[in-house]
Amino acid sequence: MKQKSVYLCSDCGYESPKWFGKCPSCGAWNTMSEFKIQPESAARGTNSFPRGASRPVPLSEIESGDEARFHSGIGELDRVLGGGAVHGSFVLVGGEPGIGKSTLLLQMCQEMCRNAKVLYVSGEESLRQIKLRAARLQISSPELYILSETDMEQIIQETEQMEPDILIVDSIQTVYKRDLTAAPGGTTQIKECAMSLMQYAKNKNVTIFIVGHVNKEGTLAGPKILEHMVDCVLYFEGETTGPFRCLRAAKNRYGSTNEIGVFEMSDHGLLEVNNPSAAMLAGHPQGASGNCIACVMEGSRPLLAEVQALAAKTQFGVPRRTAAGVDYNRMVLLLAILEKRCGFFLSSSDVYVNVVGGMRLDEPAVDLPMVLAIASSFRDKPLPEGVMGFGEIGLTGELRAVSGAAQRINEAYRLGFHTCIMPMQDIDETLTKKMNIVRVRTAADAIRAVL
Repeated sequence: MKQKSVYLCSDCGYESPKWFGKCPSCGAWNTMSEFKIQPESAARGTNSFPRGASRPVPLSEIESGDEARFHSGIGELDRVLGGGAVHGSFVLVGGEPGIGKSTLLLQMCQEMCRNAKVLYVSGEESLRQIKLRAARLQISSPELYILSETDMEQIIQETEQMEPDILIVDSIQTVYKRDLTAAPGGTTQIKECAMSLMQYAKNKNVTIFIVGHVNKEGTLAGPKILEHMVDCVLYFEGETTGPFRCLRAAKNRYGSTNEIGVFEMSDHGLLEVNNPSAAMLAGHPQGASGNCIACVMEGSRPLLAEVQALAAKTQFGVPRRTAAGVDYNRMVLLLAILEKRCGFFLSSSDVYVNVVGGMRLDEPAVDLPMVLAIASSFRDKPLPEGVMGFGEIGLTGELRAVSGAAQRINEAYRLGFHTCIMPMQDIDETLTKKMNIVRVRTAADAIRAVL
């Protein structure tokens, strides 16, 4: 039968019968690639596992209750998943190369193998390479089986014969289906392989973890539909040269997407950081200008981090702005507020802002610490020791209330801070007995209170 030619966007998966220089869906240039797929092969690819007879069921007759979960043995991972991996769930773990995705999943196998049979499928490493890495991580279990394979049909066949409780595929970009002419890692191959795994997970009630690569923009490579198929999308973030890693849930059908897990990379694998605030503040400089301690809420966990800023006279016609760990546009907005509302003439200064430890702080409560750090560096005057702050800043320079004030103050008090700069909002009066609470209305008032 005659093959059908289609053009697919490598970024978003948009399908078109003709070529476009610019993708009509996502607007990316030169991403449309031609693929020749036989119609019957494409149809067969998404129906590899026929479902049994089904009928509509009234909502009142459906049994409810707590989901049965696997506990990974890694507390930080269970926190992000919402208490553990649900039976029959389909989980996607993404991250940059070398960030530790494979290490995390291999360490997870050690504990899960105590109560379940695990099959680890690797399309990137040989059996010997996995054995060497497992020996370095001190992982050995008779219930952990390793398969080095990239053929999806062969993977499904071996999985059906073995009947594991948990299946791990590392990575989805390396596996392929033989009846598709597209190259492994292409949009069609990723979509069809993920569809086969999803159907197997739901039909056999097997928990499946797949590893996904990210592109240069920091998003998961492959079609966007991949994220819609899975039940949970986890991002493993951090600087590959730094010790700390953060695990975030971008999507979770069985739990919150606000929780994060913090890990530290060591010679023996990933170590859980049960007290991330203390770890982030290790090495905090004493008596140095341009730094302020911020407290942000990551889900139900308050987290203290050090925000550093450097303002120096520019040598160019246009001042340079650099942001690491905070939103660049937000930093530029705060610089304009400082100049307009607080009298800091930063238009002739280069400004650099950094969050220590490779953390990324996206919460609006980091506005006040960022402003205090920039003002401290501009005046070259350090903030008093034991001072921290939080609060959102509006365009008129006013401070807005933020949620979780009590949790933030208690966490700062536990770590030895004695002064808190915060917006004018109601808090429990017992907190004022623990710390010196300074409530201010504007960013200018906050700067005058500490500088």
